[in-house]
Amino acid sequence: MQSTRTFKDRIFLILKGLGMGAANKVPGVSGGVVAFVAGFYEEFIHSLKRVNFTALKLLINGRFKSFFNYINGRFLSLLFLGMLVSYFSVSKILDYFIKHYELYVWSIFFGMIIGSIYYISKDFKDWKVTTYLALLIGAVLGISISFFDPAMENDNLWFVFICGIISVSGMTLPGFSGSFILILLGNYVLLLVDSVNALYNTFYEIIGGDFSFTENIERIRMLKVLVVFTLGSAVGLVTFSHVLSYILKHYKSVTTASIIGFIIGSLGVVWPWKETIFKTDNSGVAILDSREKHSIENYRRFIPEFNTETYIAIFYIFIGIAIVLGLEWYGRKTRQTHA
Repeated sequence: MQSTRTFKDRIFLILKGLGMGAANKVPGVSGGVVAFVAGFYEEFIHSLKRVNFTALKLLINGRFKSFFNYINGRFLSLLFLGMLVSYFSVSKILDYFIKHYELYVWSIFFGMIIGSIYYISKDFKDWKVTTYLALLIGAVLGISISFFDPAMENDNLWFVFICGIISVSGMTLPGFSGSFILILLGNYVLLLVDSVNALYNTFYEIIGGDFSFTENIERIRMLKVLVVFTLGSAVGLVTFSHVLSYILKHYKSVTTASIIGFIIGSLGVVWPWKETIFKTDNSGVAILDSREKHSIENYRRFIPEFNTETYIAIFYIFIGIAIVLGLEWYGRKTRQTHA
């Protein structure tokens, strides 16, 4: 597949990586949905599956070109390049828009989820008792997750490693938001904000010739947390890909139905009209996180009044649907070209 890609395809692959990276950082949104809708989900899973003992032997023996080709390296490197750039750029821009235009951002995501449900289900014909049951279980799990109360922050390195394994599920399992799971585990701010900022500040200081961070105990702690979280994510990514590759091969209909259910369930997480409920202690005083900001306890969802703001939000929902349909059109066109 990688040898048949044109230069334009490679640019679009980096852009898809940008989309996955941005989606993975937003609570309630799954990067796997981007992969599924854009038409490269199965190639992504099967490429990750190639990171195995055979690949390790090729790497140890110094056969780097064979290793690169074996794991579909060009595809993965372009995709991860997009994700990395997104992590330090697009996701920051997204943070700004969520802060200042929260309703409209969630409306776009809500529309994208609706579009994803349509895209995945429109060609699925294998409806029977088992697939309907898988759909129901996926939807119930997805909806249930949105009502869980978040835990308190925990920087124990073993727990951080487990967080890495779990959070990366959003990349491999469409509809399952790794970022939202991190909120429930209490470590979203620690792992996707504080540790990333620590890395960014460290790079900035190193470029300026400043190595004083080595004496900063708090900075070193955050960098350790980020390294362990990254290791956990890598282990989770490879492990999930092997499991999902097997499941997709042997139980594709049930898996697809479950994914549709998960995505339906995630609508509850990205419902645009919600009010944030913050944690307080027994005396009613707000509990602050490591950034000295209010800790989130959960969300109160409500039906909006029909006013100008609501109509604009509905318009953005349709924009979200249009984005997904556009991705679907491009994905279909790309598959036909390669076929």
